[in-house]
Amino acid sequence: MKKHKLVYKISCLFILTLILSGCWNQSQIEERAYVIAIGLDNAKDENQIKLTYLIANPEYGSQIQGGGTKEPPHEIISFVTDDLTTSRNAANVVISKEITYDLLTVLTVSQEFAKDKDFIRWMYDTTKDPEIRRDVHLVVTKENASEFFKKNEPKLETRPHKYFDMILDRGVETGMLPSSELIEYFRITEADADLFLAMYGTTKQNDDENQKRDNDNFTAGEFRYSGQTNTTNFAGSAVFKEGIMIGKLTADETRTTIMLNDELNATDVLTTYTDPFNENYRVATRVNKTKRNKVEMDLTARTPTIDVTIPIEIEVLSAHSMVDYEKDISKRKKLKKSIEKEIRTKIENLVRKTQEEFKAEPFGWSLVARKKFLTIPAYEEFDWMKSYPDMKVNIKINVTFGQFGRQSELPNEKEIRD
Repeated sequence: MKKHKLVYKISCLFILTLILSGCWNQSQIEERAYVIAIGLDNAKDENQIKLTYLIANPEYGSQIQGGGTKEPPHEIISFVTDDLTTSRNAANVVISKEITYDLLTVLTVSQEFAKDKDFIRWMYDTTKDPEIRRDVHLVVTKENASEFFKKNEPKLETRPHKYFDMILDRGVETGMLPSSELIEYFRITEADADLFLAMYGTTKQNDDENQKRDNDNFTAGEFRYSGQTNTTNFAGSAVFKEGIMIGKLTADETRTTIMLNDELNATDVLTTYTDPFNENYRVATRVNKTKRNKVEMDLTARTPTIDVTIPIEIEVLSAHSMVDYEKDISKRKKLKKSIEKEIRTKIENLVRKTQEEFKAEPFGWSLVARKKFLTIPAYEEFDWMKSYPDMKVNIKINVTFGQFGRQSELPNEKEIRD
């Protein structure tokens, strides 16, 4: 009897092992088409969209193939569809492999489509598909997304997934681009209090030679360069209000926004400021934020006020005026006041732009304002977005100096020339 029970248990375990093996729906890498970027454009029919897939070749550059393959690194397909989900089956008319969004990292939308009143309806398609992660980058392009993908031809990094990962991450580190993940787009849109900033890019160059471009004050397409490189460039931000694009910020304005918003972070910001001892020169610096901003509000006054104190650490990297800022305390104090004034002017101009043009702010101040109300209904009655344009904003900059470059001592220019 015991022998029969043992045989029965072993048989059950064997059957369970077969059932739980988990390999019935297994598919190989070469059997799937990995979409790493999706493009969305307007279609002629307002109830449809033009969808573009940028599909990566997983075998390109792999060690298994001996470092490469004769196949192209990617393929691009564009077609008109009703939604993001069922489009995968439609694409299989020409794509032989199963289409998957597992490696999707970029959602690209044209500037025209982002300004469409029904844009937000299409965006919420991404919340329904379980394969679309919430950390996907939202990128707005000046031209159609389909055209953007076709003209994007990286020279050094031909694998499209690595190219987008590196150039977008680097843009966030330098502050030229905002961090624009889908989860933040939905959070800010549903909160209905702040502006959302998305990355801005293009493959087109602005032909206006007379356009003024001072100290990072440009958007994608306005940076002048020459040589043999990719025409694609990313700089600045697309501004979204209530889920729809309403304007743009330059790269310098994006950096200023990051400086004001503690929820955003740029770890490698290099920029220049006017040299107070010779306005023909500029002082090269590295800008660090080691502490959070101090934001105080008085929302009960007739004119609500916001007082913001921004602590900034400045590393002086070079000064063409040859002024020794490290050893001369009086000159260092003058430089400190000059930089504080320049930064404060930039911030005041940006705040004025958000109040007069956008009628809302991207600085995350609504999160601070919520703490000033005892209940959520009281906060909602105050209506932060509607009240912000009439508020008085006071800015205070507190600059401290870090290092003064690798070689801090500078020779006397007159003695050298003598």
